[in-house]
Amino acid sequence: MNSTRSGTAPTPFDHRMAVFGSDDDFIAAALPFLAEGLAAPDEPPPVAIAAPGNLDVLRDALGGDAKDVNFIEHTDWYSGSAANAVAQGAGYLAAHAAPGGRIHLLMEPVWGGRAGRSVRESAEWIRYEALANLLFAPMATTALCVYDARTAGSAVVAAARRAHPDTEVYEDPIRLAAELDAVPLPPAPADARRIAGGVAKDAVRTWANARGLPLVDAELFAEAVAEATALGPVTGALLWGEAPGCVVELSLARRVDDPLAGFVPPPAGELEPGQGLWFARQVCAYVDVRDDGEGATVRLQYA
Repeated sequence: MNSTRSGTAPTPFDHRMAVFGSDDDFIAAALPFLAEGLAAPDEPPPVAIAAPGNLDVLRDALGGDAKDVNFIEHTDWYSGSAANAVAQGAGYLAAHAAPGGRIHLLMEPVWGGRAGRSVRESAEWIRYEALANLLFAPMATTALCVYDARTAGSAVVAAARRAHPDTEVYEDPIRLAAELDAVPLPPAPADARRIAGGVAKDAVRTWANARGLPLVDAELFAEAVAEATALGPVTGALLWGEAPGCVVELSLARRVDDPLAGFVPPPAGELEPGQGLWFARQVCAYVDVRDDGEGATVRLQYA
C-alpha cells in the first residue's frame, strides 16, 4: 500500500522503482519481482517491458520460468507521448489483468538510443510517472519501474525518484506536476499567425495542410484543437510551424485547475471525437497547459 506525503489515503496501486547500472544489478531487481508475480494467486503471467538487450539477459536468467512471463520491447509499449502510454497501460490492464487490475508489470521507459529523450520529453515522462500514482490508484496493479543509469542519466533518475512512493524523496503527484508546469513555455515566434477570438476547425485544417501536413493528419490536428476548446471560452489563438511540428496556441478566458485534464481514459477506451483533452493528448506529441492569471494558455504541437 502506498500513501502520499500530503496525507491522502493508501491506494491499491503499488508503484515501485529500481535503478541499475549493470546486467547483474538489473537481474537482482527483476528476478525477485517477477517471482513475486509468478507466485501471486489468481494473477495472470507477469509482464516484462524493457530494452531488447535487457529482455535477453532476463530470459537467460529466468531459465525455465521464462515461458511463464510475457516479454514486450519497451519501444512497442512506450510508442508516442506520455498520454499514449497512459492509454496503453489502461488498455492492457482492461484486457489482460485479473479483476481489480491485479498483475505485475516490470517497466523500463525508453531513454537512450535513437529514441533518446530531450529535456522536454523527459519532463513529460516524469509527469507521467507522477500522475500514474493518481490515474491508477484504484487498480491493484504492482509496477516496478526500472531505470538503467547507463542510458537514463543521473538527472532523470533523480527526478524519477520523486515520482515513486517507495523512495525517501517521493513528492505528492499534484505538487510535482505543478512544479513541472511552472516552467515557462518558449515564446511564440514573431511571425506566428494571430487570430482574435475563437478559431474554427476548418481554418486549422486548411492552415496545417498548407504548412505541409497531409490532409489526414491536418484533419486529426484540427480535431484535437477543436477538442481542446472545450476547456473554456477561447479569446485568441496563435498558429506557427511547419509540418510535422505544427503548433496552435489557444488563450482561454478561464483557468484549468485539474492536473489530470486529458489524462483520464474515457469509459469506452476508444479514440474518438467528443473526448475533449483526452483526444487532443492522444493525437498530439505535446499538449501544454499553463494557467495565467484569470485564464490559461493551451499549446498543442502535432509532432
